[in-house]
Amino acid sequence: MRVDCLWLNSNGRPAPRWPLGEARQVASTPAALARAAAELAPRADAVLFWDVALGAPDVALVADLLAGPADVWHAGLRLGMAGLPRAIDFVDPTWRFNRDPDLARPATSWRLSWRACLVRAEVLSVLGGLDASFDTLAGAALEAGHRWIRHGALMAYVPDLLPAGAVSPPAEVTPADEFRFLRRRYGRMWTGWAAWRTVRNGAGLATTRRALAASRGAGGVPAPDVLHAAEPGQTRLGASPSVTILIPTLDRYPHLFNLLDQLREQTVRPLEIIVVDQTEAAARDSEWPARFADLPLRVIWRDTAGQCSSRNAGLAAARGEAVLFLDDDDEVPPDLIARHLDFLARFGVDASCGVAEEVGAGALPAEFRLVRDSDVFPTNNALLRTAALADAGLFDLAYERGERADGDLGMRLYLAGRRLALNPAASVVHLHAPRGGLRQHKARAMTRATGRRGLRRHFLAPTEGYLWSRYYTPAQVHEALLIRTVGTLRGSERGVRRWLRLAAMLALLPDTWRQNRARLAAGQALLARYPDIPSFQPALAEEYQSL
Repeated sequence: MRVDCLWLNSNGRPAPRWPLGEARQVASTPAALARAAAELAPRADAVLFWDVALGAPDVALVADLLAGPADVWHAGLRLGMAGLPRAIDFVDPTWRFNRDPDLARPATSWRLSWRACLVRAEVLSVLGGLDASFDTLAGAALEAGHRWIRHGALMAYVPDLLPAGAVSPPAEVTPADEFRFLRRRYGRMWTGWAAWRTVRNGAGLATTRRALAASRGAGGVPAPDVLHAAEPGQTRLGASPSVTILIPTLDRYPHLFNLLDQLREQTVRPLEIIVVDQTEAAARDSEWPARFADLPLRVIWRDTAGQCSSRNAGLAAARGEAVLFLDDDDEVPPDLIARHLDFLARFGVDASCGVAEEVGAGALPAEFRLVRDSDVFPTNNALLRTAALADAGLFDLAYERGERADGDLGMRLYLAGRRLALNPAASVVHLHAPRGGLRQHKARAMTRATGRRGLRRHFLAPTEGYLWSRYYTPAQVHEALLIRTVGTLRGSERGVRRWLRLAAMLALLPDTWRQNRARLAAGQALLARYPDIPSFQPALAEEYQSL
């Protein structure tokens, strides 16, 4: 494999010998680096960007990384890129990947640095390389890293890519580069919003206007193409983990029976199907498992309903090397398990996060049609290696009857360094049954889509406020609450109804802000009693009465 190297050399130091391909010294500017990368990429399998001041790169480590499944490896967080650009907190404050993982632990991160970055040449040619219009290398690196992770490059932060003892001060990004990043990645409207929030947070108006004006110059890279095709392929059964299917159910027998009928048709048979039945005793059908005697079915009966405790009970009893999370109101294709297993083998990840076609919600957004590092962990369609739970723990009981339990577990898996990737080829239909599930607890009664019709408002759930407050700074939480409140102005109506709705929502905006703040306060109050996260202790099936 040919790996070409671009030596960043601002101090005139002699470059180390490079045995894996062509090596070239380049000035430490975005324009020079962009030109050099564009020239090398068509001839190489990968390109290593490296600052000579860091010492010599580990050639053996570079070869080992390229033998793995990722597309980009870097040491950006150790090189001062954590938390940058700061302006992203005004537009996407509670995006999972805006929370940096531990700098000492390998993990997923888009905050790369050109000073130590290994990139497959395909990424540069398909998703585009450096944007030469940036003032700083740090700004150009952040824009490329964000573009790559959102368009399908699998990103790996590798702290050991740096030589032992290498240190670096925090990177610097100019105000113009902050806005240039937002303009390229989030568009003009969000850039204007961030400029207003920057001034409101104490920046000088004149300075902000100059930076905003400077960011309007020409630049950018061609629109990215698709890096990894979302195709099912053939499952390598010899190397596949055994699969436990976990289904909590609550007062939804017709939907559950439909799902179990479909699981009969799976092309890859699961090791077991664990159903956690929380239906109240008065409405419970204790005879239903006999209808599915041909399935490897195990039933856990629970008299107290709760989405987290029920899933935790199922996980404690699970014997599979991987767990497929499904909802009882899912409809699944016959090759769903096969598609998930193929994805695990193909990309070497810990979780295959499938997609759900929501009835009545329209087509999925374009980004959910891409294979990419996943910022969601959908417990209605995700296959997870059970070993990953040893690092992250089980479901936090703070979400027992509230929303975002899946987002919290996904965050903990991510922070533990586990790799989660979106698998568009593994798709289910989510029926959103009108009764049972979280609706039994008066949660998730409204989604953002339904909240944009008529005069209904999508308020913050207290448990979402709890999640924000656990993982993000107070400033980020404040910006997220503001965005959530102003977001109620957006509607799906058309014509005159659109403007009438906008006028009504503007009048309601102070009340929306008050109600969201109250819900945030309720979520923050949970921090006094939670988190309550049981550790993962597999195969405790004897604690549960099963059929």
